[in-house]
Amino acid sequence: MAKYRSRLEIIADVLGVVSGGARKTQIMYQANLSYKLLIHYLKDVIDMGLVKMKGENTYELTEKGFDFLEEFKGYHQHRVEVEEQLNGVQNEKMMLETKFLNAKSMDAGLKNCVDEKDEEEKAT
Repeated sequence: MAKYRSRLEIIADVLGVVSGGARKTQIMYQANLSYKLLIHYLKDVIDMGLVKMKGENTYELTEKGFDFLEEFKGYHQHRVEVEEQLNGVQNEKMMLETKFLNAKSMDAGLKNCVDEKDEEEKAT
């Protein structure tokens, strides 16, 4: 299943490419954006004061852009840790359901078999 990037992740990808100075084509390919999305996000990050034009065709980060990238790295790392914890909790839940809930239904099935065998023995 495809995992879509959030707006923040796309902006962080754009800023990561721009951090060393970049042209539109570089940003488009390295941030994995269509030209239409590139134009949209470039306008947004410039309007937010995260990126500025350097010369005629090159973009570079502003101080605010560098600050955003640093904050995003911390956020992203925290998010990864929380997702790993959540996956662990979900795995524990599945283990409990498999071990106890499925075992209970198996016990009920076994009990039915024993009851049927008892009835057969009584009948003979």
